[in-house]
Amino acid sequence: MCVCVCVLQGYTSFWNDCISSALRGAMLVELALRGRIHLQPQSMRRKPLLERKVMVKSDAPTGDTLLDEALKHIKNTQPAETVSSWIDLLTGETWNPMKMHFQLPQVRERLAKSLVEKGVLTTDKQNFFLFDMTTHPLANEKEKERLLQKLQASLLDRWTNDPHRLPRRTLALLVLAHGGDVLEKALAALPDAQYVTAGQRARDMLETNANQHSGKATNPTEEIIWAVLAAVNRG
Repeated sequence: MCVCVCVLQGYTSFWNDCISSALRGAMLVELALRGRIHLQPQSMRRKPLLERKVMVKSDAPTGDTLLDEALKHIKNTQPAETVSSWIDLLTGETWNPMKMHFQLPQVRERLAKSLVEKGVLTTDKQNFFLFDMTTHPLANEKEKERLLQKLQASLLDRWTNDPHRLPRRTLALLVLAHGGDVLEKALAALPDAQYVTAGQRARDMLETNANQHSGKATNPTEEIIWAVLAAVNRG
């Protein structure tokens, strides 16, 4: 969320339909990073990422309201759902009226409020054509620069040519920026040669078969990250 808000200069674009799904994917990734969820273990007949169910490893509260709401839904749902299904359900993109209660309301606003409380953003009003809209400009420019430099460095100075050698949070940040359609904006300030290099490396890593990457995953969290990539690439 912070990357999305920073890159989009204090408001989420009306025309970017990808951010909502990317934010729900971010919740699943964060739950995995905190050891709360994992994918259904593989059997002898190996299943693609998007056919493996999300399982609860621990239902201990995370201390984050949104994460705990999502974790509660995952825990109480039988039969279990896949990563792509959870992204759709938490976003409210379902035709099944019996599953509409899974939607997490006002996620962007609640996340923005959290970042305001942490001093990363402030609250302001901007005029958009015929109406005013509450926006959340940066209060801390250094936080934006830190995130942008982290993204850029992972594709340039710290490029490993092997995504499995990236720190898990860096890999997740790249996947979610790609899923939220803001990665290109994050690279836009680079000199031309570096922009081309970073963009090509990102495409090679993120527009590929996530199932192949997941087969080399060394821990359950990586599998969730690759499953989120498979889901956002599927559209």
